[in-house]
Amino acid sequence: MLEVKQVSKLYENDRGVHNIDFSMQRGEIVGFLGPNGAGKTTTMRMITGYLNPTHGQILVDGHSMADNPKKARRKIGYLPETPPLYPEMTVQSYLRFIANLRDVPAREQKLRVGEAIDKLGLQGREKQIIRSLSKGYKQRLGLAQAILHQPDLLILDEPTSGLDPKQIIEIRQLIHELGENHTVLLSTHILPEINAICNRVLIINQGRVVLDERPENLGRTMGETFEVSLEVKGPRERILTELRSLETVASVKELDASAGIPAVEAAAEAEADTATELPEAESVKLLVTSADRSDIREDLFFRLAGAGYPILEMKRESLSLEDIFLKLTTDEPAEEGGKSEEEVDTDA
Repeated sequence: MLEVKQVSKLYENDRGVHNIDFSMQRGEIVGFLGPNGAGKTTTMRMITGYLNPTHGQILVDGHSMADNPKKARRKIGYLPETPPLYPEMTVQSYLRFIANLRDVPAREQKLRVGEAIDKLGLQGREKQIIRSLSKGYKQRLGLAQAILHQPDLLILDEPTSGLDPKQIIEIRQLIHELGENHTVLLSTHILPEINAICNRVLIINQGRVVLDERPENLGRTMGETFEVSLEVKGPRERILTELRSLETVASVKELDASAGIPAVEAAAEAEADTATELPEAESVKLLVTSADRSDIREDLFFRLAGAGYPILEMKRESLSLEDIFLKLTTDEPAEEGGKSEEEVDTDA
């Protein structure tokens, strides 16, 4: 559906977007991440035809944005961070106006407008002046104008920016539903949104793509070790001995029961003037690391079950998307190309 081939947008100081290369298949919802000034908005504006790349090629459903811009744009629905609304118009008159701009046939306009209003939950607000709409409903209307001409590709730039938690949940659900019939490129700074609705992640840093992966494969891509946190019922020393005897286990660390962090050995020692020994804990919490990054959960289960020590809890520990994002985007400069991404380039 979308092919971005070695696309660059260069400025005088040689900063900008450099050799961006990725593609999207029909039905994908791709999260597009990066720090401020990394090149996200510049890239999306080139995809939608608002900016011309310095070099490279953008194809939308096989149509070149450079050679056949009208055909390519017809395939795209675009929601910028600030929805392109006219505050003095009503919801219905605005959508009819957009239908005319998008060359929706006159005989289909009433049907298309009605479908967009129903899909985006704008029923009962058709006659309402846009100025009086809440932020959440303005975002809904922005999404409605983006899908009105039934595009195959949706480009959404910060669609939940400035919304309250309830509105964010509603817009996320709408995007998830839109993904059933559209290919979606979603730019956001809210990382939980990626985990909630996207099936692929693109991270851009200093104008270059530094990660292109499915969320479930991020840990493997980052060379993450396989770690498991355990809570096991039984005597501490015997449990440690059983686990450390496994060839597939590289290390076993005891976790602090209250904080969930490696325990300090000195804290386990009894005070010198304690007359009686403290009773042994009923369970022990551990962090177990695999020797070769393979899944060791079955090995742990069978070893502890065979020894008669029941596992009360087992959880795989992995890098969060936030951890990966910070790891890949450190030392990112605040500005891109010496100018704001909000500035319109003269060659657009």
